[in-house]
Amino acid sequence: MFKRNLETLDGSSRAEYALPVAAHMARATSSSMHLLRVAARLYEIPHHERDKRIHEALAFMNLADEADKLVGTYSGGMIRRLEIAQATLHRPQLLFLDEPTVGLDPLAREVVWSHLERLCADMGTTVFLTTHYMDEAERLCTRLAIMHLGKIAALGTPDELTASIEGEEVTLDDVFVHYAGGMIESGGSYRETARTRRTVRRLG
Repeated sequence: MFKRNLETLDGSSRAEYALPVAAHMARATSSSMHLLRVAARLYEIPHHERDKRIHEALAFMNLADEADKLVGTYSGGMIRRLEIAQATLHRPQLLFLDEPTVGLDPLAREVVWSHLERLCADMGTTVFLTTHYMDEAERLCTRLAIMHLGKIAALGTPDELTASIEGEEVTLDDVFVHYAGGMIESGGSYRETARTRRTVRRLG
């Protein structure tokens, strides 16, 4: 990461990257403002800058009006945005996100996507994310790695990957099936898994 060993990074270097803390694991009786103040202290943000940074992060994620509401009253999409707000308080260069929209409805997913795009455009943040949603990968990622059995099976831009296999109107779903061999480790096909995920999203 930035050509340095994570184990030897000092505090100032560690501030260059971020991994969101799962807000849904925090006390439901805490407000987002309280949780972000705790995070700001952990990030060692100077005391005189904390509230300004928190208000900016909440406003950026369209959560300013919800700052004093209990996290237990938040929707899934609001919690995802709060997690991202928390992770960007110290303005990291690199942000890690693990399946940032899993379990969200289409409208909530679109909101999270839009905010991530703004984060990259306005703050110059590099986002490293994992996802099982190929439409999400195509929308957000400039470079993709298709993983299979714990190894990188294919690497490139979305256009490069779709051009790497034969066929008309090749999609990233086709790319995944091609490079992953059509099967997942636990058994069953990718298409079966994708169909199950679509059913879950439709039923909420």
